[in-house]
Amino acid sequence: MYRFRINSCIGVLGICLAIAGCKVPAVVTPTAPATAPGSYNGIQDTTNTALIQWREFFKDKDLVRLIDTALKNNQELMITLQEIDIARNDIRSRQAQLLPVAGIRAGAGVEKVGRYTSQGAGDATTEIEPGKEMPDPLPDFTIGAYANWEVDIWNKLHSAKKAAVTRYLATMEGRNFVLTNLIAEIARSYYELLAQDNQLEIVKQNIALQQNALEIVKVQKEATRATELAVKKFEAEVLKSQSLEYDILQQIKETENRINFLLGRYPQAIPRDKSSFLQVLPSMVNAGIPAQLLANRPDIKQAELELAAARLDVKVARAEFYPSLGISAGVGFQAFKPAYLFKTPASLLYSLAGDLAAPLINRNAIKAEFSNANARQLQALYNYERTILNAYVEVSTQLSNISNLDKSYDLKAKQVDALNRSIDISNDLFKSARADYLEVLMTQRDALDARLELVETKKSQLNAVVSIYRDLGGGWK
Repeated sequence: MYRFRINSCIGVLGICLAIAGCKVPAVVTPTAPATAPGSYNGIQDTTNTALIQWREFFKDKDLVRLIDTALKNNQELMITLQEIDIARNDIRSRQAQLLPVAGIRAGAGVEKVGRYTSQGAGDATTEIEPGKEMPDPLPDFTIGAYANWEVDIWNKLHSAKKAAVTRYLATMEGRNFVLTNLIAEIARSYYELLAQDNQLEIVKQNIALQQNALEIVKVQKEATRATELAVKKFEAEVLKSQSLEYDILQQIKETENRINFLLGRYPQAIPRDKSSFLQVLPSMVNAGIPAQLLANRPDIKQAELELAAARLDVKVARAEFYPSLGISAGVGFQAFKPAYLFKTPASLLYSLAGDLAAPLINRNAIKAEFSNANARQLQALYNYERTILNAYVEVSTQLSNISNLDKSYDLKAKQVDALNRSIDISNDLFKSARADYLEVLMTQRDALDARLELVETKKSQLNAVVSIYRDLGGGWK
């Protein structure tokens, strides 16, 4: 049995379909992305802290060990790695669409048709061999191979593959962005924990100082040099500081748990050196020039790749308006009896067909998808511009923050020294009845607040340096 089919008049049909397919909506051409300013506050130095690897940027060995643990166990980072695998598999899927689809098919069946039909009447008058009629019902056995292939005449499939590759690269940059944010978050939490440790120690020292003052005022009350009101005021101040101690203990526990969560493990003690927090000097930062953000910031590179993929999606959507050419072929054997299945050429079966098709009427669905692709391209462009603007603003803000915090810390340190000296002076004056208890209380309270604020300022200094290291694009290399 032979079978061969190929579409006739395909050239004429192709011309008609091409004419119909050429009437496509115009592509929305996005404007060129805005460029960043040439410098930060007029500084043109190209030295950039972002090029320093995080192991060299962070000097604290305990912090480095915590970051190492997080890079191995953090669940968000692991989720991002799976997104990379998904994007990689999408490339393989798009690559497969460029190649023919081939397979093997085998089947068996039986068919009983009416005697008074054209097929039934033909089978009844057909003899397989002299004196031997066709069987009724008629079995059917088939085995063969087939292939289908869409010829990519408009680069639709190639553009879809390029878009998949670009999105894969974008997910790699997304992974880098998660990485740099994770490192920065651990460092900020670690410095916050050190600050809370120091604040706890300050409160404990203040409690001891207040309890000593309380004992003095009790003795003075017995000597009728102070009143019960003074005693109660001092007692209240001690209780207030003791309550603050427990508040800080809770904050320490929450910060430790947050760090452990980032490290992908259950709560446990965080090893750290609590003794020299106020002596830690923030690392020197060189911001470079804004143009370096385009190469260093993973989120900017990700947005740029997403924009490139969106542009390729527009090409794919546009190609849907044009004719598509498909070629299909098959070869095999077919017979009503297994014994006849491989008797060639009588049982040989083959086919070849070419189909050219294009949308002619009611193309609303294709137009809608094309419009969506254009809209997503504009979204990607705006997101790219916003990401660059956000990066510049973040760096500019942190540069100003670092400068102001340095000046603020120096002044607060002088304030603390002055108030520490005033505590001794107020106590001496109180003992000699030259100052009342309220002056002593206010001096102790002001000194406590100032010391706590000094620790907060030091923490802000260290966190500002961590933030600008992240904002410049450091930490993922």
